[in-house]
Amino acid sequence: MDGLPIRMLHDRVLVKLEGSAGERRSSAGIVIPATASMGRRLAWAGAVAVGPHVRSIEVGDRVLFDPDERSEVELHGSTYVILRERDVHAVAAQRVEPSATGLYL
Repeated sequence: MDGLPIRMLHDRVLVKLEGSAGERRSSAGIVIPATASMGRRLAWAGAVAVGPHVRSIEVGDRVLFDPDERSEVELHGSTYVILRERDVHAVAAQRVEPSATGLYL
């Protein structure tokens, strides 16, 4: 992110969505339009910034969250999502060990 520096406050996490918010691809590469979605579907995003009270997420982690419960913001021409740490369902990162307690994916 170029321009003014951004510092997240409290337990907030700034994330960038992966891919298009609407359509997605199957493992075989078939494009599935957003109109074909059934039920609630969680989304993956990359953590770009974290507040000082965030304990389980670091910049660069992938987080799983409910896209229906989000606040979008545009910064420097790109769209980001602001979440509270408690709204994140899972974290995927290299530092997570396979024998972890199940708090991470």
